[in-house]
Amino acid sequence: MEKVKISLEDVANLDFTTIIWIAAPVMFTLVALESYFSYKQNKKLYEGKDFLASTFIGVVNILLNGVMKLGVFAFFLFFYNLTPLYIPMTWWSFVLCFIALDFVRYWSHRIAHEQRFWWSTHVVHHNSEYYNLSTSFRLSWTQNLKIVFFLPVILMGFHPFVFLVVHQIEVLYQFWIHTEYIKKLPKPIEYIFTTPSHHRVHHSKNEQYLDKNYGSTLIIWDRMFGTFAEEVEKPVYGITKPINTYNPFMLVFHEWIALFKDMTKARSIKNALQMAFGSPVDYHKSEMEKIKVHKTRLKKQ
Repeated sequence: MEKVKISLEDVANLDFTTIIWIAAPVMFTLVALESYFSYKQNKKLYEGKDFLASTFIGVVNILLNGVMKLGVFAFFLFFYNLTPLYIPMTWWSFVLCFIALDFVRYWSHRIAHEQRFWWSTHVVHHNSEYYNLSTSFRLSWTQNLKIVFFLPVILMGFHPFVFLVVHQIEVLYQFWIHTEYIKKLPKPIEYIFTTPSHHRVHHSKNEQYLDKNYGSTLIIWDRMFGTFAEEVEKPVYGITKPINTYNPFMLVFHEWIALFKDMTKARSIKNALQMAFGSPVDYHKSEMEKIKVHKTRLKKQ
């Protein structure tokens, strides 16, 4: 079958959002149930201000995605129409797109943890010290910058409908793994798929858990590339340099602010780039060490 170029209007008319509207009521119902049982069982999985911050961040993210939708579609179409490759829309193209996209999502997620610039687009998802279903709502308002990581999949020539549906399924999968109520699942599932146990490790700041379990839907990439860690000790959630606020704007932008402040003090362009694309974990550890030294000096005075 010959490839037919697609217009922006064609993509805008695709009805792939049905998945979201079906899932949304289910998601909010499960959040309400988890919150209720957490309260009844005194598990303290939820904190009022933290929950409100997560919900506000999630709602704004949805609104921003609606505003930027045509821009994202235009980016996708430019490269889809540019590539000579074409994969027809069949049942197996959905499977192939899922594997390719999940692989790319692993690497984009990993890079977002290894470089401060990309960490700034992701940190809001990790700066809560609570771990519950509403944590999945914490998606950065600048996360669309990461669309560049999806270029290899777009250039493979998947039909836009296939790509967008698979991408929505990947995003929605992330919801149910943000819970402490589901412990370990049967071994075959734990070996292949990202589970709540795997993702609790990813969200923790325990030393042995840092920079582990980046898998989106499949955990096999972590097993293949040496970033897998089993959940052994109880995770402690949050980031290595706590922000100590529930202000949603600070939660989203605090890392961008810190990064740009540091870059303005750079001695050279090379130094600025090293700051932007260096490890956020190393940076935060050095900052925390400075704070400890400063507090020690104050005590001695």
